[in-house]
Amino acid sequence: MAKAYLVGGGIAALSAAAFLIRDGGFEGADIHLFEEQRQLGGSLDAGGTPDTGYSMRGGRMFEAEFRCTYDLLSGIPTLDDPSVSVTEEILAGHEEFGWDDAARLVDGEGRIVDTSTMGFSERDRLELVRCVATPESRLDGKRITDCFGDHFFTTNFWFMWCTTFAFQPWHSAIEFRRYLRRFIHLFPEFSSMSGIHRTRYNQYDSIVLPLAAWLRERGVVVHSGARVTDLGFAAGRHSGTVETLHLTRGGREEKIAVAPEDLVFVTNGSMTDASTLGTHTSAPPPAPGRSGSWLLWHRLARGREEFGNPAAFDKHVKESRWESFTVTAKDPAFLEALAEFDGRETGRGGLMTFTDSNWLLTIVANRQPVYRDQPEGVSVWWGYGLFPGRAGNHTPKPMTMCSGREILEEVLHHLRIDGELAERVLATSTVVPCVMPYITSQFLVRRREDRPHVVPEGSVNLAFIGQFAEVPDDVVFTVEYSVRTAWTAVSRLLRLDRQPPAVHKGHHDPQVLAAALETMHRR
Repeated sequence: MAKAYLVGGGIAALSAAAFLIRDGGFEGADIHLFEEQRQLGGSLDAGGTPDTGYSMRGGRMFEAEFRCTYDLLSGIPTLDDPSVSVTEEILAGHEEFGWDDAARLVDGEGRIVDTSTMGFSERDRLELVRCVATPESRLDGKRITDCFGDHFFTTNFWFMWCTTFAFQPWHSAIEFRRYLRRFIHLFPEFSSMSGIHRTRYNQYDSIVLPLAAWLRERGVVVHSGARVTDLGFAAGRHSGTVETLHLTRGGREEKIAVAPEDLVFVTNGSMTDASTLGTHTSAPPPAPGRSGSWLLWHRLARGREEFGNPAAFDKHVKESRWESFTVTAKDPAFLEALAEFDGRETGRGGLMTFTDSNWLLTIVANRQPVYRDQPEGVSVWWGYGLFPGRAGNHTPKPMTMCSGREILEEVLHHLRIDGELAERVLATSTVVPCVMPYITSQFLVRRREDRPHVVPEGSVNLAFIGQFAEVPDDVVFTVEYSVRTAWTAVSRLLRLDRQPPAVHKGHHDPQVLAAALETMHRR
């Protein structure tokens, strides 16, 4: 019986294991997953305690056209109620408790910005249309700034777009164009964010744990603390057949023989690699060296153009780094003040960006509880800064050098919360900051061949999955992208009739285009 070896324990690998069972007829015991860390989930992590402070590096958003993700999760039961699938839980949560953002942007005076207009000039509109219409082949190696004038980056649209999706002006024009085309159907409700879906809890509790439990019930073998360092190929390096896995585990080197009929799935690269956590009283320490996912990709790509160019993504930390923070509060004072400010009960307000923030701070208070084990009387909210290398407006040093308390002080400054209320919030909150050197590395300027195809040309039993494998038309930095790469890899290597559903292309729908253009022209 053929075996499958999955390198990495993120959502792409977990999804690939599920598709191998669901569509490929594999027994769980024939699927081996190797994860360098002790915990599965990759970037979809969440940890901490109510006393030391919870922490999650990020929070992913979903929308109705996440076709691969919702297809997969429709067969995965939730942990709270096995009769309800994860997909059903997400969709029901959106109906019951959807976002209706009334304070998407807040200006330097602490006032809510009117986002009924995108703030475009006629030139901005023309450049936006031109970017969407430009063939992708003509954007190789170009930045977003190569396609737009300075004014575009001062518009309401840009402030909302860049902080929703984490784009920077120097990021890839290819990725920006893909996002415009992929999410054009969300334009009319972009400021209210009412088209955005979210999981009931954080994504680790709502997706990773149920999916991992489903896989373990079916016998999938998880090897934690196992780092795959290289692959050996039959008949020399340029063969398309993997015959050996080289790994280290418990300080010892091992080799695993891979039969010709076996399959190997590699998660190449990691957007949350080398992340470091600070505390409420100390800043995050400097990042350690790169992990196995980057180093493995570099080894595999050496002399193999079809395996991509990892240096395009992991050599420019200043352009891919930002910082997030998780706030655990034992007093409702902050969330009550936030609800009074934006007129939305906690969990309905969506993202809030401070446009004059030197760090370009954004915060969000999701529906409580955010963690399944979160006790009564404890609340959790989250935020991030896209320019962590700059000095703050209130705190005269870079965000990366700030403790959790100092970051919270900066947020309170922008919300004009001071005096007794500020002291109360500071005294009852624990803030855990997290610096992520590679978090938007998949957005960096690239050429189309810099990411390997899911199944490279000539490959017999090897596929790449995750954020750094190439899927035409779909967009990175989404759970959907990772799941799509997994489904694509399984269906192609096994030559299955059942293929992933097509990527949603709203820009081909005249009604969607008309609604988007109407939104762009609002004054």
